[in-house]
Amino acid sequence: MATKKTSMFTLTERLTIDTANSNTFATIDIGSYVDVGDRQALQVHSVDFIFQGTTASESVPTALGGTGFVSVQVTDLNRAGLVFCDDRSLIASGVLDYDTDGFLTNATDMYPDNYGKGSEDGRYVVNDQLYVTGISTAMASSKDVNVTVRINASIVSLSAKDFMAIAIQSTAADN
Repeated sequence: MATKKTSMFTLTERLTIDTANSNTFATIDIGSYVDVGDRQALQVHSVDFIFQGTTASESVPTALGGTGFVSVQVTDLNRAGLVFCDDRSLIASGVLDYDTDGFLTNATDMYPDNYGKGSEDGRYVVNDQLYVTGISTAMASSKDVNVTVRINASIVSLSAKDFMAIAIQSTAADN
């Protein structure tokens, strides 16, 4: 199905959430990796989320100021908010929950999302942007929650049939 053109590399983007209960957005431009004419796509192998407070050394509970959770998703279509897990545009998601007992957990949405490292393993993206959406249910005064998204990917060439199928699926997911 796919022929690798590059070794695996890492894309990163930091999303800074500074308001509770309000979606925060960022984009990752992958237009230089995707080429329709050459049937070139981005193959996502894994996505990980790193949660930090206002500074790199501050804990998330301090930034939240109490119980709450932070949810983040990566999609290949702009949905203008979080999506259900059956949405075809969803590439990866993660939740970090700080509960009333003072425990941090990611049990409600495990991450990293791993697709494998083989030439056939992965989530193929043919759009020119990745969209990162995050929300926090709580926020302490003058604090932020920073979520770094780390995407391990490679560039692949697809057959004409496979590229067309992925492009149609991606377009159909927009409806």
